[in-house]
Amino acid sequence: MKDKMQIKIFDTTLRDGEQAPGCSMNITEKIQLARQLERLGVDVIEAGFAAASKGDFQSVKLIAKELQNTVVVSLARSVKGDIDKAYEALKEAKHSRIHIFLATSDIHLKYKLELTEDEAYAQAVDAVKYAKNFFDDIEFSCEDATRTDPQFIYRVLEGVIEAGATTVNIPDTVGYTTPFEYYEFIRGIMENTKGIEGVDVSVHCHDDLGLAVANSLAAIRAGATQIECTVNGIGERAGNAAMEEIVMALKVRGDEYGADTKIKTTEIAKTSKLLTHITGVKVAPNKAVVGKNAFAHEAGIHQHGVMKNRATYEIMTPESVGFAKTSLVLGKHSGKHALAQKFKELGYEISDGELQSLFEKFKNLADLKKEIYDDDLEALLIGGYGEIEGGYRFMDYTAFTSDGKQAKTVIKLQYQGEEIEEVGSGDGPIDAAFDCVGKIVKEEVKLKSFTIEAVTQGKDAIGLTHVVLEKGDREIQGRGASTDIIKSSILAYINGINRLKMGGASEE
Repeated sequence: MKDKMQIKIFDTTLRDGEQAPGCSMNITEKIQLARQLERLGVDVIEAGFAAASKGDFQSVKLIAKELQNTVVVSLARSVKGDIDKAYEALKEAKHSRIHIFLATSDIHLKYKLELTEDEAYAQAVDAVKYAKNFFDDIEFSCEDATRTDPQFIYRVLEGVIEAGATTVNIPDTVGYTTPFEYYEFIRGIMENTKGIEGVDVSVHCHDDLGLAVANSLAAIRAGATQIECTVNGIGERAGNAAMEEIVMALKVRGDEYGADTKIKTTEIAKTSKLLTHITGVKVAPNKAVVGKNAFAHEAGIHQHGVMKNRATYEIMTPESVGFAKTSLVLGKHSGKHALAQKFKELGYEISDGELQSLFEKFKNLADLKKEIYDDDLEALLIGGYGEIEGGYRFMDYTAFTSDGKQAKTVIKLQYQGEEIEEVGSGDGPIDAAFDCVGKIVKEEVKLKSFTIEAVTQGKDAIGLTHVVLEKGDREIQGRGASTDIIKSSILAYINGINRLKMGGASEE
């Protein structure tokens, strides 16, 4: 039997995915997600755009030092300054790659870059030649490739391959193409580009027409060897090709594609859930592979079939992507080692410092809840992600309510070693709490969105609060978790304020 072709998975959740509105992450969150992506088995992680900001540079640098097996990538424009920044950020990585891009379509050349085709060609080739001084692994992308004249694409790709590129990327930057068209486009590149047989051919598809996954699969049929995608399909505008859908399509329909990946599919659900916890952006219930309804059966005839044989209505099992029943395992008398072991079973790598903080929170939670569920433990991590070093820290609160009168909330916060206490008022205790926090932090912000949901079971469930704050043209998310919804709301608001004070990133 012929071996299946191995498709490389290039995950850009931390770069392109983070550019989706509301999906920004702090460094701690990025490192945690990067660790999980490595456990998932992705071949390449695009950690950021080192030249875009100090924050992005630091993220790329820390992730590069953290990961042991996965190739870590920084995006860069076709200019020396970006390439230098990428090298500085990646020089301590075990495995590194630079990802250089330049637009090639007529509309981008004319209106964005103001370059002729000859000038763009020269810039692309010169950038790859310069990068060769620092990197052995170089990827080059023709931004907006699907709206580029094929003859020019062939020319540019031949030039960058000769200059030293080891991967060439053919992105559908604006989600314009269709599967049959993209197949022919990639086949044309495979048949008309000198040297293409010696490099990886990558594709990066956006979902503006809902075709990103279909286009990516069509590209594999045409000979692509690397797929660029994101967890849950997050990304610019309508998002990117969803990693989990591509991986499971190849797994389930290996007979059709003759291809597979190195992804540990049982880690998919954990990775999806971790991303939603970090960003607060939920997946739709009917989302393929990871949506809560993906393996749910309500129709009687379906239920009957599944009870007889699951294959009647399930082409893959929930266990195959890592879904399992929530279990009760820990209580108030459990120790730190048991907690560490449970987090390991759930797929989370916790440092000693993180474990100590989480253990204290676990003990406090165990005093409040009779039963501790897996989801409770994951909710503890949400609270941990919500904290930002050097920002405001919650200490205590008291709320007073009375029918027919404004509520009062007293909050005590700590900031740079100083304890600050203030009183706020409002239509209810949460409204009063937000008023109080506003007085303490002295930031003129508008509460644009506010949601609370129970993330665990029972009447003593942990509540997750998610807020979106607006200041000028900026939108900042905040989240908090607690069995006390007033406290979780305060934590979310403080988290949003801290993100705002931290300050804040590229398109392909």
